[in-house]
Amino acid sequence: MEIAREWIAGIADGSVVPYLGPGVLADVRAVADGRPIPADSDSLIIAMNDGKPMAPKLMYEFPRAAMNVELKRGRAAVTRFLTRTYGETAWTRAALHDWLAGLRPRYVIDINRDTQLQDSFAATPHTLAVGIARIGGTDYRYKLFAHDGAGYRAIAPEAVDAALPILFKPMGTPRPEPHYIASDADYVDFITELMGGFAVPAFIKALRPGKRYLFLGMRFNRDSERMVMSDLIHGAGTPAGWALIERPTAKERRFLARMGIEIVESGIEALLGAEVAAC
Repeated sequence: MEIAREWIAGIADGSVVPYLGPGVLADVRAVADGRPIPADSDSLIIAMNDGKPMAPKLMYEFPRAAMNVELKRGRAAVTRFLTRTYGETAWTRAALHDWLAGLRPRYVIDINRDTQLQDSFAATPHTLAVGIARIGGTDYRYKLFAHDGAGYRAIAPEAVDAALPILFKPMGTPRPEPHYIASDADYVDFITELMGGFAVPAFIKALRPGKRYLFLGMRFNRDSERMVMSDLIHGAGTPAGWALIERPTAKERRFLARMGIEIVESGIEALLGAEVAAC
């Protein structure tokens, strides 16, 4: 794709922000048995329910199914499932993550809960921002960690090194501490605080004006992901960016047009063939 050169250059200079959704993990398999990583809503629900679908009303969206599990077995049950899935299982690398690692982006938003983005920066100092919900003792809905090229340590906002790459994992990660936005109650709390300005660190807010976003592996048919995205890209440039979607629905077309995001009807495979070294 000719436009890929613009995206590559923008990611490299920080003017374009990769925004990663479940589809970037489509080629990831378990090292032990070859099963696909559960990343999208349906596969997460089925994995959480021991390989079986849940009732149709719960299959609508993962947060709804997670809320059901939380009510029956406690919030810790959902946390254990996500940590076991993403923190204790060995997975193959996603081709998109290897491609992106070659660009060393300055700022990435990853709504997946796996660690592959962090693995890409394992030897590179960076700042990790992780979304949290329903935790007392703080007015904010995030935790910050500094990585020195060897390991993480928790830091306060004023200790952030603005020169380092920023990895924003709003829906959580098992590493270095397991925190997740998963159930309906989590999303309600997180989105409420997101709208109030307490779920995005100030240093990220400062760099957002004028940024454009490249949505990879994202679909926009479910309300939770649409609401989170709308607030995370506040202050975006005009146009706000691009979304690679092979067969967009009418609902997606309307929503993205309203957001000022151009749909590129292609899968991320076309992007993987773009030459990173060209920038």
